[in-house]
Amino acid sequence: MRPRRRRGPAGTPANRLAPVSGRRRKHWGWGYEDQQPGLEQVRASAAALGEHMGFPVTDVREPVPLERVTLAPPRIAPPEDLADICAQDVYSRASHALGKSYSDLVRGFEGRFDLPPDVVARPRGERDIERLLEWCSGDRVAVIPYGGGTSVVGGVTPDVGRGYNGTVSLDLAELGRVVEVDGVSRAARIQAGAFGPSLERELGELGMTLRHFPQSFEFSTLGGWIATRAGGHFATVWTHIEDFLESVRAITPAGAWESRRLPGSGAGISPDRMLAGSEGVLGVITEAWVRIQPRPEHRSSAGVRFPDFLGAAECVRAISQSGLNPSNCRLLDAGEAALTMAGDGSHALLVLGFESSDHAVGESMARALAICAEHGGSAKDSGSGGSDAVSSWREAFLGAPYLRDTLVAAGILAETFETAITWDRFAAFHERVSAAAHRALAESCGERGRVHCRFTHVYPDGPAPYFTVLAPAVRGGEVEQWAAVKQAVGDAIIQEGGTITHHHAVGRDHRPWYDRQRPDMFAGALRGAKEAVDPAGVMNPGVLIDPRP
Repeated sequence: MRPRRRRGPAGTPANRLAPVSGRRRKHWGWGYEDQQPGLEQVRASAAALGEHMGFPVTDVREPVPLERVTLAPPRIAPPEDLADICAQDVYSRASHALGKSYSDLVRGFEGRFDLPPDVVARPRGERDIERLLEWCSGDRVAVIPYGGGTSVVGGVTPDVGRGYNGTVSLDLAELGRVVEVDGVSRAARIQAGAFGPSLERELGELGMTLRHFPQSFEFSTLGGWIATRAGGHFATVWTHIEDFLESVRAITPAGAWESRRLPGSGAGISPDRMLAGSEGVLGVITEAWVRIQPRPEHRSSAGVRFPDFLGAAECVRAISQSGLNPSNCRLLDAGEAALTMAGDGSHALLVLGFESSDHAVGESMARALAICAEHGGSAKDSGSGGSDAVSSWREAFLGAPYLRDTLVAAGILAETFETAITWDRFAAFHERVSAAAHRALAESCGERGRVHCRFTHVYPDGPAPYFTVLAPAVRGGEVEQWAAVKQAVGDAIIQEGGTITHHHAVGRDHRPWYDRQRPDMFAGALRGAKEAVDPAGVMNPGVLIDPRP
């Protein structure tokens, strides 16, 4: 059955999920306030984690409660005609002051909100956004578009430097609907503030899915995915959000930016691709037409063991170049497999999966497993339900954002960095970047730090390595400790020819390396585009590019 075509004015509440009464997200960490475990529960969890990781936990702390948080007073107040969509209370400002990187979590845990926004605005429609941008442009107020606040690279932090009279965090949560579904073309028009679970629930009522599941899925939005060129859970083919775009609409200080809805076009530089990855510097993404598809009915998964990581990488290369296009092709080194309880630390693990809404996938799995066998891999318990190793990995993947809050409380540094490199350079790249991370950790905490690697996405011409860093934290110096490691690995990535980010975006944290990665002439072109749509330079200053003085 074809999904029905559905329309509704963008300002109406129809099709929206009813909010959970009185339920608020944490002002500093992941999840809701009522999900924060008590101190004894945290201590028990921290002790078990410390034992599993090999870091004895002796000093478990509690986060600074909101009532003890003191913020600098707001420097500005919204105009009277915008007051009804603006907030300046402590919770609103604190909860929009930081993203979700390790450094952000540490600061929030300790009650350090040094640069909170002066105003949090929650527009109800595009007209509200237009009025907000008009006020901010005229009064030299910086605007930080805010989706779910899950940035791990400083993309939503109001650190805009001097030259602005204040900052506004523009929260799009009120624009969160699936507005229209075209069942013939298999596409949907969705507002930018729609959170992953909400949009999937609405599409699921029609038997459809967007099929974009980043790890932050629970608390991230369609607009945020587009603005950051987010990568989803699936390892091959359609995985970055721009692969799903038909058209995008944004409100800029100079007016509306909307592309024609088409399956493809060769008409010059794509306006959709220009907004994808723009990180709020060009305007506020308000909605998009995206390609959707029927929910898959056929699935098969398997966990495949390999004696060593680099040998397994050669197998993954063969699979990625075979044309099989698995939905999941995640390779974990032995340490990463043990960390996620998917292995015992003696072997690398390939998490392999296929799915389809149209046909059985058994033959594709069989051929992929044959390639694994040719490279020395040993499959365990493959089938429609997957293996214990696959289930363990999946549970660890989904639970990781919650786990990080406990690790911060336990005094364990746990952070990641990711990149992409071509196959011909991977082995040397992996060795040198890993060595840089180990050296930086040794300088800050001795030889107790650990660095693991996995592939999140694979292409015929190269993988996207994702590194996990674990170490005893330096209490009171966690931010500086991680900054030193970040500096070392960022330098190594750029020196060895990789990208400073494959799917985490640039934000403020990656700017030093992004400036080295991009061509200088392109920086000038980007600056010119920004001046055309944001002549006052108020849109997310410091991200991607600095506006002209």
